[in-house]
Amino acid sequence: MTSTIKVAVVGGGYFANFHINAWLRIAGVELVAIVEPDLTKHEALASKTNSLIIDSLSQTPSSVDIIDIVTPPATHSQLIDESIDRQCPLIICQKPFCGNLATAQKAVKKISASKSTVVVHENFRFQPWFRAIKTVLSQNTLGDVLQATFRLRPGDGQGANAYLERQPYFQEMEQFLIHETGVHYIDVFRFLFGEPDAVSADLRKINPVIAGEDAGHFVFHYSNGLRAHFDGNRLLDHGAENSRLTMGEMLIEGTLGCLSLNGNGDLKLRAFGQPDWRAVKYTYSDTDFGGDCVYHFQQHIVDHLQKNTALENSASDYMYNLTLESLVYLASETQSRQTTKH
Repeated sequence: MTSTIKVAVVGGGYFANFHINAWLRIAGVELVAIVEPDLTKHEALASKTNSLIIDSLSQTPSSVDIIDIVTPPATHSQLIDESIDRQCPLIICQKPFCGNLATAQKAVKKISASKSTVVVHENFRFQPWFRAIKTVLSQNTLGDVLQATFRLRPGDGQGANAYLERQPYFQEMEQFLIHETGVHYIDVFRFLFGEPDAVSADLRKINPVIAGEDAGHFVFHYSNGLRAHFDGNRLLDHGAENSRLTMGEMLIEGTLGCLSLNGNGDLKLRAFGQPDWRAVKYTYSDTDFGGDCVYHFQQHIVDHLQKNTALENSASDYMYNLTLESLVYLASETQSRQTTKH
């Protein structure tokens, strides 16, 4: 595809604005429409772009190449169905994908029978520090990696007003820490380390005003001896100029050295047996969210259409993230290690 790529975004809320900003910055893309049923948001959206601001997907021009769904999970399945019926070539859907595993499975079944490609907007693996970490791991600089820990500490979960400023529906989610946030790190661990052989977990709720869990951990067990540990607590923070930049800190330990990520996006490497850390050079921009990861994800989609590069996180591939998510909850509920099938 060499002509201008025409995009319609469905949704005009908090996170949809990151999508809109990114589409407006990507060369070779025209944002032709924004679908937002809440008419009170139309004026603010119109001030950002000359795109058509409409309240229904049915009003979207028929010529769009991409429909980008950035709406609450309960709406995903219907919007995917409508987009497929419109024969849109490529559909992007935010996560949590379709709200639950059963609904997602039904959506993937319809997708597989259609001519549309559906990709889940899983942007954390496109955060620049995780791409840089992937490069370091591919160079075998750390030797055999035996331990990896990500400590999620956004510090936004305390008190009666937790999450209300940005995404108030967080308070009502019956499954929260893993379903909404931890699934990002399920995907990141798969991206960095591959498929686990077993999962263990322990989850809990601390803030009584929310419905779901807001703290806990899971561990991915690998046959090569690696243990990848997600340690999440949304009530606690970490040392960073912007606590939402990296959302936490990471340490990866191998037989030849260690790699650390701090809250300011700094990557440092220490050789085994040596006391000093040295900086790992890479570039990122503290733009919008997570090192501009939304832009990087959407540029990845455009590169696929324009240059036929490999596509990450198709809906069918992403389904295994949801399977692993369900195993994390089961492992916590039963306090037993769950074997994976992959």
